[in-house]
Amino acid sequence: MTAPDATSPAGTDAPATSWRDSLAVYLQPRVLIVLFLGFSSGLPLALSGSTLLVWMREAGVDLKTIGLFALVGTPYTLKFLWAPLVDALHVPLFTRAFGRRRGWLLFSQILLIIAIVLLAMTDPARSPFYVALGALLVATTSSTQDIVVDAFRVESLPESEQAAGMAAYVAAYRVGMLVSTAGALFIVSGFESTGLARTSAWMWGYVVMAAMVLIGTITALIATEPEKSVRAEAATHEETAFTRVLHAAIGAFSEFLSRKDAIAALAFVVLFKFTDAFSGTMTAPFVIDLGFTRNDYAAIVKGVGLAATLIGGFAGGFVARRYSLATSLWIGGMVQALANLTFSWLAVVGTNQWALALAICAENFTSAIGTVIFVAYLSALCQNPLHTATQYALLTALAAVGRTYLSSGAGFVASATGWPLFFVICVLVAIPSLVLLTWLQKRGHFEALGPVRV
Repeated sequence: MTAPDATSPAGTDAPATSWRDSLAVYLQPRVLIVLFLGFSSGLPLALSGSTLLVWMREAGVDLKTIGLFALVGTPYTLKFLWAPLVDALHVPLFTRAFGRRRGWLLFSQILLIIAIVLLAMTDPARSPFYVALGALLVATTSSTQDIVVDAFRVESLPESEQAAGMAAYVAAYRVGMLVSTAGALFIVSGFESTGLARTSAWMWGYVVMAAMVLIGTITALIATEPEKSVRAEAATHEETAFTRVLHAAIGAFSEFLSRKDAIAALAFVVLFKFTDAFSGTMTAPFVIDLGFTRNDYAAIVKGVGLAATLIGGFAGGFVARRYSLATSLWIGGMVQALANLTFSWLAVVGTNQWALALAICAENFTSAIGTVIFVAYLSALCQNPLHTATQYALLTALAAVGRTYLSSGAGFVASATGWPLFFVICVLVAIPSLVLLTWLQKRGHFEALGPVRV
């Protein structure tokens, strides 16, 4: 591995941006639009996941049935399959009135509101099948909204605002998730305290969550259609719907694979966050093994950990704006790997809440830095507005490979090595991604992306 190459534009730090400029970018109207869309994207995830499972358990649904509900999250991993439709097809009335991206955005949000309300009308105790169907509809419409928001963000923000936009998006996404987990549970409890039956309290709690999607809808109405999308729409105006879908699907693959060192770049996408995924799989069992209670872990992760994540997201935006893309990736890759050593230290210290808080803060803070910089890189790879949604959905699906599949053996490694050594190994698994980063730099990969300075 080598330090960033000072001879290439992509590897050389641009003149340092002042703190005032770096903070002012978060107040740009385009960045604020992305922030509110991030809230809208984060809100529905728990409504078909953890919050729904609490509702089902309170309704007396058996654990085997609840376990099967993990499958309703499938649309989030398969969304790249219908991303070409979002890139290519027009939504009757919506596209004409609001434009290519905003039309799909408003359409998906209306469907999402309807899906959440339909889920609210179900009864887990009497009809788990209809609950599953409603949850699947929520996950499908939510993942479709994610496709559109990602494409809108990439196309609407100039390079100087991409990282800030992503930092704002990540922060708001986390807040949206918090509202639909802890917030939703408090709202349900509030309805119950007024004398409503538990079933009715859950129904109205979900109706309130559906109403909160309107925050994203209002944002979409205020926003303007990205110019890149307008140009892409004009370029394909005379093509048939089938032709546009075909070009979006095939073009997204062929254009990317025709680039120099495309396979190495895809491998880098898979491996960059692997160090996080490998350790993250074992973090909860590790904390419980040390003797902490579930309440200790939940309080620190949801409280201090969330704050560290939000601050880390904005810190990542600052790093990515102040330095070149390649240098930012080096910083993000190194800090997110080295943060695992705090867990090795915690394994030696033992049951100490202050030590746990420090370890969780270090991990969440550095992970958020790496995430913002990494997604800025993914955005830089999606340069063709004809199929931004398709390419971005494909890249995020690849990025999930490390989290979903490669990290599945972490438990075996932890059992064989013990906790202190396991987290040292989590640092070492970052080396392949840093080797690829070095190689891509030397091959001029970042130069090929153009004068990217996020």
